[in-house]
Amino acid sequence: MAKRVSVINFKGGVGKTTLAFHLGTGLARFHDARVLLVDMDHQSSLSIICLGTKNWEEVSDSGETSNKIFSSFNKENLPGSKIIHNAQLSHNYAGVDIVPASLDLDDTEIELTASHQGNAIQSEWNKRTLICRWIEETGVDDQYDYIVFDCAPATKIISQNAIAASHGYIVPVVPEAVMERGAPHLHGMIHSGIDKRLIALAALGSPRAMHVEKTDLIGLVVTRIQVASSYSGYTDDHTQHLRSLKNRWGEKLMEPYIRQGTGVSSALTDRVPVYDRRHTQNIGKRRIHKHYEDLVVELKSRIDGL
Repeated sequence: MAKRVSVINFKGGVGKTTLAFHLGTGLARFHDARVLLVDMDHQSSLSIICLGTKNWEEVSDSGETSNKIFSSFNKENLPGSKIIHNAQLSHNYAGVDIVPASLDLDDTEIELTASHQGNAIQSEWNKRTLICRWIEETGVDDQYDYIVFDCAPATKIISQNAIAASHGYIVPVVPEAVMERGAPHLHGMIHSGIDKRLIALAALGSPRAMHVEKTDLIGLVVTRIQVASSYSGYTDDHTQHLRSLKNRWGEKLMEPYIRQGTGVSSALTDRVPVYDRRHTQNIGKRRIHKHYEDLVVELKSRIDGL
């Protein structure tokens, strides 16, 4: 059975997709894992990285995307495994597949929120466990070691589907004031809001074998931390907020920290994990590839322990 993980933050611009991508590719390359990435964000950034713009457009036009899972609530039966596509990366990542997203996912979110079928409780339960049903009915849980959900910067119904099916979740954070307030709020929302509501709905809804009652916080991953110009440490602002995050989260604040760097965005534009850019100055010299590799080792250990 796969370990299922959500990468989530209600705030955009924190490196969420970058982390999901490097977690999945790192598990495949260095740990020989079979990984399914599921893009739950209508912006489709992860899908475009994995498939390339042209192929993503063709897949999106065909309708074979994650949107098909959620539109099934109102229009059609759940899709099968045809919506799974191989991530068209180098041979080092042959074990990585993806369920891509499409721009239509944003409209489907709105439709889901407004739609009801039959019994109100059953309806609310059904629309939040579509991913659980899809995993169960396709049997994909037995085909992978890890399933990683890249969630939209929101905690609406589609992201709640990911939480319902996940054993744990990872929160990427930039050491800024908004994250000092936002991370505890997100943690409370998942545990006291989403999980608690799902448990209440489950008591009266149809059984879902893939529903996970308690979604554990795996850790907070510091991303895009800014190094001072002297390279002797981090900027004063990030150092201050990093200290506050450490005091609040303790061992849940994971190391190593991922530095801000133009090399990362360049690699993603070229659809290449940083692991393949260790020879470059912007990645290799700054050891960003090694930081991600070490981070994946620590994340894997925590995920396997769920």
